Order: sequence, then structure tokens, then C-alpha cells
Amino acid sequence: MLTLEDCIDLCELTAEEVEAIAEHEQIPEIIAAELGNYLIHTDSGVPKIRRIILDDIERAEKRGDTNHVITLKLTLKHFVETHPQADVDRML
Repeated sequence: MLTLEDCIDLCELTAEEVEAIAEHEQIPEIIAAELGNYLIHTDSGVPKIRRIILDDIERAEKRGDTNHVITLKLTLKHFVETHPQADVDRML
């Protein structure tokens, strides 16, 4: 049987990136890992994951959850560094 960690290891995303998807979509992490795996392999998926993380940052800022904002910003930084097609500013 596969564990959540196994699924995350197979989906080319970090646990934090999967957590951001789960938070945004309000789904369990195991389903978010599958969704992330699907998105990461589509042309529009990488920018979509970037947008998901940005949305999560915005919501955390509105709640005043500074620690979560910092965590999400570090998650976004890592995501953009490891998936260059996520950095839409660089493409303009």
C-alpha cells in the first residue's frame, strides 16, 4: 500500500506544494498529490499551481497569519525555482 509520502514523492512536488493545493482546493492531501501530479504534466498546470500558491498567500495575508504567509512564500520561491515555466514574469 502506498502512503501519502510515497504519493508525494511520485508527483514531482514537495509536501509543502501539495499542502498548498490541498488548502486551496479544500481536499485531502492524498487527492491534492494526484491533482498536482496531473497539473505538473499539462501545459497550463504549472502556472495554475503558481496561482494556487499565490491565492493561498493572499488569503493568509487577509487572515493576518504571518507565519503561514512566510511558509507559503518560501513554497512559492522553491516552486518557481524548480519549475521555471511557473515564473510568468520572466516570460513577458
